Amino acid sequence: MSDAPLVRHAERADLPAVAELAARHAEYERAAPPPDDLPARLAALLFDTPAPRLRCLVAELPDGRLVGYATCAPELSTWEGREYLHMDCLFLLPGHRGLGLGVLLMDAVLAEARALGLGEVQWQTPTWNDGAIRFYDRLGARAGQKVRYSLPVAP
Repeated sequence: MSDAPLVRHAERADLPAVAELAARHAEYERAAPPPDDLPARLAALLFDTPAPRLRCLVAELPDGRLVGYATCAPELSTWEGREYLHMDCLFLLPGHRGLGLGVLLMDAVLAEARALGLGEVQWQTPTWNDGAIRFYDRLGARAGQKVRYSLPVAP
């Protein structure tokens, strides 16, 4: 076994740990916690559909602990008339940031985009998340200004 952390695709057995990471991520971003059945919901999106759109990558330490994750899915740009890869989440537990794992996760997301034949990855981060903004800037990413909205659909 290698002494280096690795980034790999999530497996079904990882989903409880991914859900816990998502809960920590939501807490960090001052958002509502994910639903209690998140592992089952992720399983449906990742494994229980013939052509899953969602990809989930995990950062794993040599001892098997998952300390971060990234999720992404293809989306459409009407203005450009093409698909791109939307990175929905990228999160590392405190204490594991600044060690190169974020770069490994981003490299894996970029590899997903290449494998899908997509020429761009897009994402967002809260305006107050200075650490993430510095990280993305160091990668050479370009920031754009938008306000994100969410509107629940009534049954």
